[in-house]
Amino acid sequence: MKLIYIQFCLLFFCFFTIKSNSQETLPIYTDYLSDNVYLVHPSAAGIGNSSKLRFTARQQWAGIPNAPELQTLSFHTRLSEESRAGYGFVIFNDENGFHSQKGIQGSYSYHLPLANSNVFNQLSFGLAFTFVQNQSDQRTFTGDRAVAAIVESTSYYNADFSVAYHLGGLSSYFTVKNLLLTAKNNLNVQEPLDLRNYIFSAGYYFGQDLFVQFEPSMMLQFKEGTGERIADFNIKAYKNISKTQLWAAISYRRSFDTNAIENSHFLSPILGVNYQNLMFSYTFTNQMNDIVLSSAGYHQISLGVNLWTREQRAAACPNINTAFGGF
Repeated sequence: MKLIYIQFCLLFFCFFTIKSNSQETLPIYTDYLSDNVYLVHPSAAGIGNSSKLRFTARQQWAGIPNAPELQTLSFHTRLSEESRAGYGFVIFNDENGFHSQKGIQGSYSYHLPLANSNVFNQLSFGLAFTFVQNQSDQRTFTGDRAVAAIVESTSYYNADFSVAYHLGGLSSYFTVKNLLLTAKNNLNVQEPLDLRNYIFSAGYYFGQDLFVQFEPSMMLQFKEGTGERIADFNIKAYKNISKTQLWAAISYRRSFDTNAIENSHFLSPILGVNYQNLMFSYTFTNQMNDIVLSSAGYHQISLGVNLWTREQRAAACPNINTAFGGF
């Protein structure tokens, strides 16, 4: 076990001492509240008592042409029934007007049980590597003959490091995203090169003996290159009825920035249902600034399947114990 700790410390040190160029990879929205923590934190790969397949689709500013949209497909599981190691992947397509980025991320995790008791107690580590292709479709551009009517593309890679700790109903994660500053974005030379993002999230699940269970949580982000700070404050409620679990959440996101345009805040109600091994959720996000591009808001759906569910582990949060059986 000591050797494993030393290996992870060496990897962590190496990642922080590498210097080159970079850009951001997968955008971070409220997907993690739809039982999709793995999208943000690689250390969640294979962390629960089931394998999880998830699909999300997000549409911003409905009714506006070329509005931003995002689709993701993710899967994560344990290497084997008795293994402490997990793995996963994410495929994503992020489009914004004439610009798009497509990518694939693969991750590896290792989970260390810290005690054998009736309370779940585990420390987890995760590494993720991402390959992204940026694309600019200039075929419909008009007016400037200097702009070639072509599809211009460039690619880069990056990596994330993640740590998680769970104790009973407590869940906590710390992730450093975009560790490797690997390539300039030739499609946008004005983009900041240092886009490391430090993310900390924590939540606590309680009320197992109550009519409804609750899980308050928070997520903090700090973007090194711009100094932007973002905070999410969330509350989630669960209700089990036979083989169905109904749940709802409300998330408030606030960006703390010296730039008034970037100093934005959002409110996102989320409704979801888990039926046996299936999961569905709908998220509506409303931007609460005085000046907004559209009042249509942002819409997102998430679909999921829990596969190969094992017996529930010791008392823990829903991220660890899937409520109902899978295939």
